[in-house]
Amino acid sequence: MAEIKGADLLAKSLKEQGVQFMFGVVGFPVGPLADAAQKVGLPYIGMRNEQTASYAAGAIGYLTGRPGSCIVVTGPGVIHGLAGLANAQANCWPMLLIGGASETYRNGMGAFQEERQVQIASPVSKWAHAIEHVHRIPFYVEMAVRQSIYGRPGATYLDLPDDIITGACDEAEAIEAQKCPDPPRIQTMPEYIEKALDVLQSAQRPLVIIGKGMAHSRAEDEVRAFIERTQVPFLASPMGKGVMPDDHPLSVGAARSLALQQADVVFLMGSRFNWIMHFGLPPRYSKDVRVIQLDISPEAMHQNKPAEVALVGDGKAIVGQLNQALTQRQWFYPNETPWRAAISKKSADNAALIAPQIADNSAPGGYYRLLRDVAAWVPRNAIVCSEGASTMDIGRTQLPNFLPRSRLDAGSYGTMGVGLGFVIAACVAHPDRPVVHVSGDSAIGFSGMEMETLCRYGMPAKIVVFNNGGIGPGMEEIPDDPMLKMRPNSLIWGARYDLMMRAFGGHGSYVEDPKDLRAALDEAMRFDGPALVNVKLSLGSQRKEQEFRWHS
Repeated sequence: MAEIKGADLLAKSLKEQGVQFMFGVVGFPVGPLADAAQKVGLPYIGMRNEQTASYAAGAIGYLTGRPGSCIVVTGPGVIHGLAGLANAQANCWPMLLIGGASETYRNGMGAFQEERQVQIASPVSKWAHAIEHVHRIPFYVEMAVRQSIYGRPGATYLDLPDDIITGACDEAEAIEAQKCPDPPRIQTMPEYIEKALDVLQSAQRPLVIIGKGMAHSRAEDEVRAFIERTQVPFLASPMGKGVMPDDHPLSVGAARSLALQQADVVFLMGSRFNWIMHFGLPPRYSKDVRVIQLDISPEAMHQNKPAEVALVGDGKAIVGQLNQALTQRQWFYPNETPWRAAISKKSADNAALIAPQIADNSAPGGYYRLLRDVAAWVPRNAIVCSEGASTMDIGRTQLPNFLPRSRLDAGSYGTMGVGLGFVIAACVAHPDRPVVHVSGDSAIGFSGMEMETLCRYGMPAKIVVFNNGGIGPGMEEIPDDPMLKMRPNSLIWGARYDLMMRAFGGHGSYVEDPKDLRAALDEAMRFDGPALVNVKLSLGSQRKEQEFRWHS
């Protein structure tokens, strides 16, 4: 049979394993991988920075269910790509980072950009390995994909030396690897299902917390059936938003603190008691709160707070079991209870607290006033990306999500700089849906050069930058001796990020008065391509006052 080069065999293997997209920055020695990917019909998206490319690959894994792939050059390129590898691992997203490496016969000699890449990738990934022979490429690609999607999803790494990329083997000698099937949906024991329902039924103040694990398992239909059958109030994690629509009457998002603090039974559904959910500990929760926990990973059970019932398995499968068991029960949580009344009152109080800020038309505008127009403008089926401390945090409360896997933000790792990588991933995965990114001005700086990528590929993402001149509020003017007198968090207030977008061929506009914002947003949406609306933000604007410091 004919010979096949390593680059071609790798691209063929990725395609056969259901990998749908490749991101990266080409250079020595991975350039041939991008060419080979395009030859087999595997789309390649060339980025401006390896970090952003790796963020995009992780987001693709979450949006599609099969790992996104990312190619990076040797040494420093791999180091940059580790940012996305670690982010995907922390978020439990499947992805495959492929790092070029120096030739195997020069190992230890101080070759160009030589680095101990497998060892470095191992602590921030689920699995990492070097490919040592061309004919074993299909074996390792299948293993990397399988490791990334089976059990708790995560990030994998393959080290690909130059002589393996440019080397060849007889096609007949290449190890045959069948396509890794989708992971089996594992159910739990029926007695655990009954026990979970018993605990939930015994609650006076029950709460379901819906995490992004339920979004990843495509469990939205089952979760909605469960919530509407039981009538138990729910709270979504930041990226669990949309599994149930934010405007559903059983959502307690507007009374989050009270719901967490006073619940007597919490059903932790595809979420984790990490920093986002305050570790499951007082003072955020009652010290006596009882926990039902659903997670794909046995090792995740009882983390920080012991679970009374541990449901180990696939989210879609287990909530399906719960729904089946509910057909034998007549129970649902009553509509008229002190718990529901307390949640409704707190929601109304919180709405009244921020109402003056939402109505404040002074210029420059504040977060709540500007987000009022953005929320009204964002299409219901949009994928919403967000980053920037206050921009993202306040946006979580003011920008609703209605569909699963439709919100991407800093996530479990709290990563800054993910923004435009996520935007590009969303455009690639869902070219038929609007993609809106709401970013702080500090945050847009991490990946701003990817505006050129958006324009090059004609991706019609719409970006809104809230510009308060800093990491948090900056200063009105740059002082005479900035290295000694300028606050360390400060940037240029009103910097023209819109002109950057225009320079690359997109649409850009600058808004200083809130009354002009909606017209600018509409103009951006009408533009057939990427657009950026740069909004000057009041230096005094901040999130609503918190009752206790630990609420923040």
